[in-house]
Amino acid sequence: MKILVLNGPNINMLGIREPGIYGGDNYRDLVRLVKQTAEEMGVEIDCLQTNYEGKLVDWIQRAYGRCDGIVINPAAYTHTSIAILDALKAVGIPAVEVHISDVSKREPFRQISYASMACEKTIMGKGIQGYAEAIRYLAEKYR
Repeated sequence: MKILVLNGPNINMLGIREPGIYGGDNYRDLVRLVKQTAEEMGVEIDCLQTNYEGKLVDWIQRAYGRCDGIVINPAAYTHTSIAILDALKAVGIPAVEVHISDVSKREPFRQISYASMACEKTIMGKGIQGYAEAIRYLAEKYR
């Protein structure tokens, strides 16, 4: 089984950007956790981050026929990107949306998630541990 983990804008700034909201873990900590969880679950993993919407769309499209699951934190694109929604719908790969913070308790503009419309589950407010939960969910459900 292969899972693609995608991270959107500013996730590379974890540990620096608003630690009161996103915690003290940095991006290396996130990647380490993702790889460790994948190893524990016996799945292959690719973990990628970009600040560019089109790059996320390209990676989702390339996953078609190559990956069995997608874990995605579209970050700010969660609330704006119909292109990411359409890409997720197009490939039809089981996907889980992850948010480090609990976006349901944040600003009104963060209450809409386009990506969630193509994801079978959303995990939020669990810090980077949400990624581990998402990987376990996909590995157990689709193995």
